Amino acid sequence: MTRTLLPLLALPLAACTTIQPVEQETHTPFVIAANPLAAQAGMDILEHGGSAADAAVAVQAMLSLVEPQSSGVGGGAFLHFYDAGSETTLVYDGREIAPAGASPTMFLGEDGERLGYGRAVLSGRAVGVPGAVAALHAAHEDHGRLPWDLLFTDAIVTAEQGFAISPRLGNFLTQDWPQLSQPDAQRYFADKGTGDTLRNLAYGDFLRRLRLEGPSALLEGETAKAIVAKTREGELPGTLTLADMAGYEVIEKASVCSEWLRYDVCAPPPPSSGAAFLQLLGLLERTDIAATSADDPEGWYLFAMASRLMYADRDAYFGDVDTVPIAGLLAPDYLDERAALIGPVAGPAPEAGVPEGAPATTVPDATLEPTGTSHFIVRDKWGDAISITTTVESIFGTGRMVDGFFLNNQLTDFSFDPMTDGGAPHPNAVAPGKRPRSSMIPLILLEDGDFAGAIGSAGGNSIPAYVGKTLVGATYWGLTMEEALALPNMIARGERVGAEADKLPQDVIDGLARRGVTLVPGQGEGSGVHGVIIREDGTIDGGADPRREGVVLVGD
Repeated sequence: MTRTLLPLLALPLAACTTIQPVEQETHTPFVIAANPLAAQAGMDILEHGGSAADAAVAVQAMLSLVEPQSSGVGGGAFLHFYDAGSETTLVYDGREIAPAGASPTMFLGEDGERLGYGRAVLSGRAVGVPGAVAALHAAHEDHGRLPWDLLFTDAIVTAEQGFAISPRLGNFLTQDWPQLSQPDAQRYFADKGTGDTLRNLAYGDFLRRLRLEGPSALLEGETAKAIVAKTREGELPGTLTLADMAGYEVIEKASVCSEWLRYDVCAPPPPSSGAAFLQLLGLLERTDIAATSADDPEGWYLFAMASRLMYADRDAYFGDVDTVPIAGLLAPDYLDERAALIGPVAGPAPEAGVPEGAPATTVPDATLEPTGTSHFIVRDKWGDAISITTTVESIFGTGRMVDGFFLNNQLTDFSFDPMTDGGAPHPNAVAPGKRPRSSMIPLILLEDGDFAGAIGSAGGNSIPAYVGKTLVGATYWGLTMEEALALPNMIARGERVGAEADKLPQDVIDGLARRGVTLVPGQGEGSGVHGVIIREDGTIDGGADPRREGVVLVGD
């Protein structure tokens, strides 16, 4: 495993390289994570003198065990770090990578038509080289205060002694997810349900090796061999090799930041959709949403219309390519032009705009990003903070397991139709060594260089909408973070406006209908937003999405 520092060019408000935190004033530490056991593992580290980077390792090690449907050591992550000493942010890109043998047509059948998603998602060719562990290790090398081998105790003990299956995990085990038909998943869960004790001795043994060997325990040696072999099994085998595994690179990238309200909002650059989310904030600033409220259909309408514009541009331009027109998408004149398309009544779904720097040809997007993933936030007493979104892609990844953890199916985040008939590739087309486009947007908010908040979510393509709704509620609409998290979700992408319609007031539904918006109920797994804002009086206003089992733990 190696590390690469991406040149800090052409990114708005690029952050500087981080330095070790200095011994200064004490900040209130906290952990927000999707499972109480994972949050407590992180808090235990903070209470024993660990840093945010140390605690993040412990949180992820536990999440891989107790929330395996969402994230794990077999998946990838974007880790967004705030360094209090230098007042800068930095992104550790731990996104999965396509193997050298990947091809643009790997998700097409012999007839040239798209593979059915159910077949592709379970296949060996869906597995990318996992990067979450490598990203966490890189952040720990730069910002850790405790030795790496002390960060896994809680997860090892829990794996070997067992834990009670939570209601959320238990509920997933009762559903007809195709991954649960895989032999590995069937053996692991074996008629278990909510409240039953689940032990994972194989995972405990793996963590004992990971604590001693670092990422090489995953990316090299016997575990890597087992992963490669597992991807060659069954229908649609993959091309992953030991060289692909050992060659994984964590890329350190400057954040993309833009001004919004009193904040500098910083997000990961592509292949994350962070810059697209910043465009959404810029569009909302050009509307009258600040004059509305959570009970006003006009506010929800403006949010939906701005979301449609953002998604149209995101779907057309974003991928792991150098051609994403970030500066053009965030240019004031372009934002003015796009916001002017928001009329009093919804019309047909908007097409992508043409910002400065956009490629001459756009290709229809055929990316099928499902609703998995987990987000967590950590701050330590020195003021350093991490906002990280981590995933195995869809529920339980491929359903294939090695050493007690699930393998990702991240490569199905590439566009299934890689190019037009004329041969023009989509920015998110599959290619060797490429990272698939991601909707994961772990954000950090700054105010005059100080940490002012963090937010992110699970939910696949819906993540920008989930995070956007929450920030709108917590700022424009004057709600607490917990109130904003509980607001109904609304996802306006293309012609479809999906929503938790049963949670919206009837007046809002009727008002949206008068504006040409018909809500479609149901939206997959639902959100998993975790957020915190440091209010102007210094209050830590944090919350965990009530749709999941997350908690907020605050230290002394």
